[in-house]
Amino acid sequence: MRKLFILSGAGLSAESGIPVFRGSGGVWEEHDIMQVCSIQYWRQNRDLVTRFYDERRIELKDKIPNRAHYAIARLQKRFKGRIWNMTQNVDDLLERAGCEDVIHLHGTLRDLRCESCGNCWDIGYRAQNEGDSCPACGSFSVRHNVVMFGEPAPAYRFIKRAMDESALFVAIGTSGEVLDIVMIASEFDRSILIDPNRKMYVTSFGSHDRYIDEYFEIFLQKKAGEAAEELEELVAAFFQAEDETSPSSR
Repeated sequence: MRKLFILSGAGLSAESGIPVFRGSGGVWEEHDIMQVCSIQYWRQNRDLVTRFYDERRIELKDKIPNRAHYAIARLQKRFKGRIWNMTQNVDDLLERAGCEDVIHLHGTLRDLRCESCGNCWDIGYRAQNEGDSCPACGSFSVRHNVVMFGEPAPAYRFIKRAMDESALFVAIGTSGEVLDIVMIASEFDRSILIDPNRKMYVTSFGSHDRYIDEYFEIFLQKKAGEAAEELEELVAAFFQAEDETSPSSR
């Protein structure tokens, strides 16, 4: 039975007051991107990068899920085991809305990671301190659990599997600058894009420029929360059609 592949980005949590990294008002307007988000500068100035992620973690405590987070949670409960829920976000708002088995492609803010054994553990919404040691091996060589530029993203291994198992692709609030959502959508007959700030460009194929419209069957030019109800209706209709045409329903 074919599944639904949901990929979300910063726009999913923007209505919850979490600044997007790109665009007006983005976190990167106040910080040098490479100095706080690259493995190179992490090695040069661990204190600066640690403070940056400490601030993001502390700020997260008072944020609450929005309508889009809850819509995805309801879909996961209604169509249990039939949704790949992947996010580029490092916040925990999907989990707080009730989502399970969320795949965080770029890591998680609330966790620290041991550089000795790779163990991850939740420290809540507080800052990292010098006394934090790995509960598995006791090492004090620990860091934030957010993937930085210049280092591998282990969870990317799930993307191909989700594409192979799914018949509908939904992209919510992602610019496509980190993960090529057009490339992913081009592998699907059914696809939905939710983005209020979409730009009319993408990739050139030979001598022809192709626009994002050509790859997404449905485009909702709305904020994630504004599109939540419509998304639920579209997904419900998709699964109903899948069930009606599956061999087991005959």
